[in-house]
Amino acid sequence: MADNNGNSGDKLVYFLIGAGIGAVTALLFAPKTGSELRSEIADATKKGLDLARDTGRDVGERAQEYYHTGVERAADLTSRSREAVTDLTQRGKDLITNQKAQFAAAIEAGKQGYREAKSSDSVRSSAAVEES
Repeated sequence: MADNNGNSGDKLVYFLIGAGIGAVTALLFAPKTGSELRSEIADATKKGLDLARDTGRDVGERAQEYYHTGVERAADLTSRSREAVTDLTQRGKDLITNQKAQFAAAIEAGKQGYREAKSSDSVRSSAAVEES
């Protein structure tokens, strides 16, 4: 399937090559003297070189713009990614801190419950011994 988004730079190059071939062919078959023909070929060649140089400069400028745009987008994406990772890391640290606090509170409650159970068992044992 043909690519509808073809590179316009390639199309321009093909057009220029075709135009150059057509111009040279027209000059070769025109009824002129040799010196006039050579002069016209030299002029057409100079114009073609100037056009190619200008086109090359334009393509280079466009490529440079695309490069800078890509660099800016990559920097922006990197910055946003870094912020997202930092935020996610901070949320993870906060979650772990909360879990540690809950775990420590649960352990302390367990220890306190054990102490209370142990002291109530001692009181019961003492009361049972006194009753006997």
